[in-house]
Formats: sequence, C-alpha cells, structure tokens
Amino acid sequence: MEPDNSTLDPFLLNGTAEEESTEAPWDEATLLGLQISLSAALAVLTLATVLSNAFVITTIYMTRKLHTPANFLIGSLAVTDLLVSILVMPISILYTVSRTWTLGQIMCDIWLSSDITFCTASILHLCVIALDRYWAITDALEYTKRRTTRRASLMIAVVWVISISISIPPLFWRQAKAHEELPECMVNTDQISYTLYSTFGAFYVPTVLLVILYGRIYVAARSRILKSPAACGKRFTTAQLIQTSAGSSLCSLNSASNQEGNVHPMAGGHGGGLGGGGGGGGAGGSPLFANSVKVKLADSVLERKRLCAAREKKATKTLGIILGAFIVCWLPFFVGTLVMAICKECWFHPVLFDVFTWLGYLNSLINPIIYTIFNDEFKQAFQKLIKFKTCH
Repeated sequence: MEPDNSTLDPFLLNGTAEEESTEAPWDEATLLGLQISLSAALAVLTLATVLSNAFVITTIYMTRKLHTPANFLIGSLAVTDLLVSILVMPISILYTVSRTWTLGQIMCDIWLSSDITFCTASILHLCVIALDRYWAITDALEYTKRRTTRRASLMIAVVWVISISISIPPLFWRQAKAHEELPECMVNTDQISYTLYSTFGAFYVPTVLLVILYGRIYVAARSRILKSPAACGKRFTTAQLIQTSAGSSLCSLNSASNQEGNVHPMAGGHGGGLGGGGGGGGAGGSPLFANSVKVKLADSVLERKRLCAAREKKATKTLGIILGAFIVCWLPFFVGTLVMAICKECWFHPVLFDVFTWLGYLNSLINPIIYTIFNDEFKQAFQKLIKFKTCH
C-alpha cells in the first residue's frame, strides 16, 4: 500500500548512484531472466487475488442464505481487495520490475491515490467486521434488532470516508510538479506530518483497535464456551441462533421465565391432542407427560448449546487467524515506512521494501481464502457454486 509506497517508494525505485556502484553488475540475459521470473510470480499472485475475491463476491450474491448484514461487510471487504488486485497490483508489477516510472504524472497520482485508498479501506474493513462481531457477542439480543443492512452500509461508508481522507493530502503538494518528467512515483518523504497521519490512521490505530476487540471477543466467547451447559439447560427452553460477522452462529437463549407460558400450554393443550391420538384423552395433561416434554426440550437445548459453543470457538479462531495474517502482512511495511520518515540516516535495501510492499498486497489474497476455508457456510456455498458452474 502506498501511503507509503510514498514514504517507502525509494525502495521501489532505482536507488542512488552510490548504491548502484556497490552492487554486482548483472549481464543482460541474467537480468532479463530475473525480470521475467519476477513478473510471472507477481502476475500469478495478482490473478489469484482477483479470482479468490471474485468468487467470494459471486458466492454471497448467488447464495440467499448468505444475504445478511454480517456477510454484506465481508462482501464489501472482498470488493475492496478486488479493487486492489485490479487497479493497484498490475501497475505495481511494472514499477517493481522496471524500477522506474514511465506512465507520467497523472497516472502516478491516480495510482498512488488508489493504492492508499483501497489498501486503507481493506484494513479498516477488518475493523468494522471485528466491531460487528464484538457487538453480536456482547449484546446479542439487542444488537440483533439493530443489525441491519442500512447499519452495515453506514459502517462501510465511514470506512471509505476515512480512507479517502488519508489518500487526498499528497495530491495538493504534488500539483507544483504536474508538468515535470517523473523518473519515480512516490509521495514526498519530507512530509513527516503526513507520514505519521497516514500510517497511524491506516495501520497503527486500526491494529490497536483490532487487538482490543479481538481480546474482548476471545474473553466473551471463551466464557460462553466454558459455561456449564447442565446449569443452563434447566433454565432455558428455546434457542435463537444469531448469525455472526464471521459467518458462524452465536447461541442466544431465552430464559424459561419468558417461555414458561409456552411450555404448559404445550403440555396441556397440544399434549391433549397427542394423548387423544394415543388413546388417552387425559394423558396429555399428566405430570409424567409434562416432565417428558421438559426433558426433551432440555436435551434439545443442551445439544444446541454444544453446537453453538463449537461454532463460537471456530469463529473466534477464524477471527484470530485473520488478525494474525493482517499483522504479519502489514507490520513490516508500516514499521519500515515510519522508520524511513523519522530516521533520515536509516537505509533499507530497495528489494527488502519491495518484499514488504507485496507482503501487504498478499493480505488481499489471504482474506478471502480464510473465509472460504475456515467458514462452513461459505465453504458449502462455494462448493455448490462450483458444482453449478461445472454442470452448466
């Protein structure tokens, strides 16, 4: 991501004459071979990112079961990552391999703005997904009423407003060079205030928020998992499965005090009908029949609680993997960006920063893979979609 290719862009470029003089000379054939190999590898990575995110979007669109506000956020993340793979990564391949900018000032501005905006939006989407799941776990019943597509759309709008506000400032101080030749495309590294603003807004603040939210989600989910189902089974008679943002289910149970009126009529009224069918008009209202109904309901609730606990554990694990992948992919890039801006005497090899940049882009491929591999609903819908395409 280039708020920061900006800050980091020296690493994407030719480097100084002093650096070049210390490097071992390459003959043209070897250099061409390396460029072709690198181009092919990065092209495969880009294509895989395009296809994986396109499949997630298609799966959500074509599967009615996945049409929920939570999955709307996941679909928006996939759209953002798809934009990274289509509008940012192909040009970055050319720039990384050629190590010089040949597309002109206007294209440079568009590319840098797209890079900063889309990569920031991808990161911030992870925050709103975690925030959605946090509310779903800690305030399940109330949040279910407020968890609408309109609310999800508002969260997505906030993500894009923040992302655009981070990408716009460099355009103002670049206008003075609008008609000059550009050997390189990067944001002015002398703008330390912008570097701090962009890196903290796009990475450090979201990372702290993600860690806090994930920590609380983990604690809440673990307390549910460790909660004794035997103690709850006697008090609960019905279970409501609330779809969570990671595509799993959160078990929210209504207490028997709210449902007591439903149990006895069932034992008396409906039970009488059942009893009549069995040859005993009064058997349905007997204490023995009522007790058997309660036992069956309790067993059903216990089974649902076990199911919910398993799904909750898996969903929490999935969110942890997403968080871990995000930090591994983006931390090197943003640490390098900050170091280069603050420490003018510090120097990183250009190839190292190329690796950091593409490691960040890799996160746009990892996100859809995690959702399709670790989420049963997405996996099943994805498999059905593949079978449908094969049959037709």
